[in-house]
Amino acid sequence: MSDGYELDDDPSRIQTELVWRWLSTEAYWGRWRTRADVETQIGNAWRVVGAYRTETGEQVGFARAVSDGVGIAYLADVYVDHEHRGHGLGKRLMRLMIDDGPGADMRWMLFTNDAHGLYRQFGFTEPDGTAMVRASRKG
Repeated sequence: MSDGYELDDDPSRIQTELVWRWLSTEAYWGRWRTRADVETQIGNAWRVVGAYRTETGEQVGFARAVSDGVGIAYLADVYVDHEHRGHGLGKRLMRLMIDDGPGADMRWMLFTNDAHGLYRQFGFTEPDGTAMVRASRKG
């Protein structure tokens, strides 16, 4: 795509300092995490996807997944920098992470307060009566 952005699932390209800044100051869902927590989560992720400016290589978006690699995956920390929203990067992150990746046929889960419209486009729905969740003690 020639819109000035490229997406990649190479973990070595993830700019940890930038992701830490986003998740610790901008993302409502995980501000309780320390930098070491975020580094551990990125390092232990089953898959990470980044969005980058083609010209500079600057990272402008991020998504992370945890999985058993066979049947189930959890989507986390989907984020696009404010200055780069409105270019379809959230959809592109989702497409590469879910539809075009090795987990295309898996059951995916996520938690969100504000992006239901985006996730519904990728087949996410509210769970039925079989789903149960134990809330984190951290927040």
